[in-house]
Amino acid sequence: MSTVLIVVGLIVVFVIVVALVLYLGPGRGTGKAGLRRRFGPEYDRAVARHDGNTAEAEHELKERVARHGDLRVLPLSTEQRERWTAQWAGVQERFVESPAEAVGQAERLIADLAAARGFPAADSPQAYDEQLDALSVHHAHRVDAYRRMRIAAGPEQGERAGADTEELREVMVGARGLFEQLIVARPGEGGRRGRLAGRAGRKESFSVRPKGSGA
Repeated sequence: MSTVLIVVGLIVVFVIVVALVLYLGPGRGTGKAGLRRRFGPEYDRAVARHDGNTAEAEHELKERVARHGDLRVLPLSTEQRERWTAQWAGVQERFVESPAEAVGQAERLIADLAAARGFPAADSPQAYDEQLDALSVHHAHRVDAYRRMRIAAGPEQGERAGADTEELREVMVGARGLFEQLIVARPGEGGRRGRLAGRAGRKESFSVRPKGSGA
């Protein structure tokens, strides 16, 4: 083989290696298009919170990825999954009699489940914000429902203590998607969104109505 062909071959290999490093490296998904894909509605929310300043919003989202992008989900045993699922079913039953109390219990249940799966524990207002940031990196399309659930969870939040039953039901329905993703996520998945596993899980829906509603 001639020297020229060897040199050309080495150049081709070098270009391929560089391309792979750029594609798989830590900066992947942190350009504007990548951030939009990764964060979805959270991207728009961050821009709105920064009064339309996309540079500041993207800087914030990149920092979230830097802090939490490498998080790997901790395993759950079959028994643990069944216990968490049973607790959620109990909360849904509680909703019939006491919607506001059930939403508060569901919010705490999701916070504890997220901590059990390896996300930061929400044991203080600051820690809760950090848990939200971590969840937004890995469950961007579900985390806002959890955020709205915390706002509606009780008077201590000071914003939506007067939410009516239908609003609370919508909050429960939205947050259930995050609960399901946290339950079925497998260790090592990182940012890949979990999917509800099993036909029974797909069929079940949350449609309770308070007694006397006629539904």
